[in-house]
Amino acid sequence: MTEHFDVYGGARLKGEVAVVGAKNSVLKLMAAALLAEGTTTITNCPKILDVPLMADVLRSVGCEVTIEGDVATITTPAELSHHADTSAMGKLRASVCVLGPLVGRLKRAVVALPGGDAIGSRPLDMHQNGLRKLGATSEIAHGCVVAEADGLHGAQIWLDFPSVGATENILMAAVLAKGTTVIDNAAREPEIIDLCVMLQQMGAQIEGAGTSTLTVHGVDELQPTTHRVIGDRIVGATWAFAAATTRGDITVRGVDPHHLDLVLEKLRLAGAQITTFNDSEDQGFRVVQHDRPTAVDFVTLPYPGFATDLQPFAVALSAISEGTSMITENVYEARFRFIDEMVRLGADARTDGHHAVVRGVEKLSSAPVWASDIRAGAGLVLAGLCAEGVTEVWDVFHIDRGYPYFVENLNRLGAHIERVSSVTERG
Repeated sequence: MTEHFDVYGGARLKGEVAVVGAKNSVLKLMAAALLAEGTTTITNCPKILDVPLMADVLRSVGCEVTIEGDVATITTPAELSHHADTSAMGKLRASVCVLGPLVGRLKRAVVALPGGDAIGSRPLDMHQNGLRKLGATSEIAHGCVVAEADGLHGAQIWLDFPSVGATENILMAAVLAKGTTVIDNAAREPEIIDLCVMLQQMGAQIEGAGTSTLTVHGVDELQPTTHRVIGDRIVGATWAFAAATTRGDITVRGVDPHHLDLVLEKLRLAGAQITTFNDSEDQGFRVVQHDRPTAVDFVTLPYPGFATDLQPFAVALSAISEGTSMITENVYEARFRFIDEMVRLGADARTDGHHAVVRGVEKLSSAPVWASDIRAGAGLVLAGLCAEGVTEVWDVFHIDRGYPYFVENLNRLGAHIERVSSVTERG
C-alpha cells in the first residue's frame, strides 16, 4: 500500500516529546546477541520498521526472537547457521552487522549484501580488511560477503576512516579472538559506547570505549544479558531542529544532552534559547525559538562532529533562516540529492561538490516531494511545516524505519499532518 503524508504549513510546534531507544544502537545490540548461547533481553527498543526486519535476519540464522512493546527477547541456540540471507537483508544497511558476530563465534559467515538508504556509496572494504587482520579470509561472491577462518587472533588494526559499521563488526569479531586486538581510528559515537557496555556485561574485556583507540582482550565465551538501549540522539536532534525551524518551543526527554552538544550550540547560534537537564531520572533539553533563525554554517564529520544524519535538518533550517548558510557534506556524497526536493518547496539552494549554499527565504511553498532516506524524509516534513499550503511527502516508509509515532508526536506538538494511503485516495 502506497502512503504519503499531507503536511499542512504554518504550525508553531510546542510541547513535550519523549525519545526512545536509538535506531543506530538497537540493531547492533540485537546482532551482538548472536555471540552468546541463551536468552538476551534488550529493553527501550524503538517501535520502528527496522527492528522487526533485524529480528527476521536473526531468525534466518536460527534465533528465536519475540518483540513485545519496547522489549526484544532473543534466544540464541548452541548451533547457529552461518548463512544470513533473507529478504530483510536488502531492506536495511545495519543487517551487515551480523557479519562480525557470526565470524567471531562460528569462524564462518555468508551474509547477503545489505540494502538501506540511498545516501551514497558505503563499501565494506574496512569491514573485510579488519576481519582479514584477525585471520579470516573475506570476499564478495554471489551477492554475499563470505568470510571464514580456522581461528581468529588478536591484531593491530588501523581504520582509514572512523567507520561506525566497520568498528562494530571488527569489535564483535575480536571479543572472541585469541589474544589482544587494538582498533585505531575507531568510531567514537555514543552508540559504539552502548555496544561496548553490553558486550562488557556479557563478559567481554574492552578498554577505550568512546575514544579513538579500542583495546579488546579476547575471551573464550560470552554470556547472555539484559541491556537498555540509550536514547536516540538523532531523533532528539530532529525535535530540536523542529523547534528552531517552526519558531517553536519543544522539551525533549529521554536523551543525554551531552550527545548533542554541538547540535545545541549550532541552534543557539541560530537564535534559539537552550536549556539542558541531565540526571539519572530525567535527561533532555528544551529549545525555544521566538524569531526567524539566523543563518549558520554546518560541516558534517564523524562524532563528535556534526552528524551527517542531521544534514537534511540543517538544510531545512537554513532554507527559512535570515542570511546565507554554507553546508559541507564530508561523509556521504549522495546526501545532497535531498536538496532537489527542497528546491521544489521554494528553497534557494545550490550545490557544488561537497558544498551547498542555501540563501534563506521567509516562507516556503507547498509541493509534492519524495523522501530518499530516513532523515531526508523527516527533513522534508519539517520544511513542509514552514510552507504555505499542503505539502505531500511521498515514500514515507523511509521515515517509518527511523521514527516511532512520528505523525502522532508531531500532531501532539501542534502540527497538522495526515497519513494518506493510495486506497483512501481512490476510495
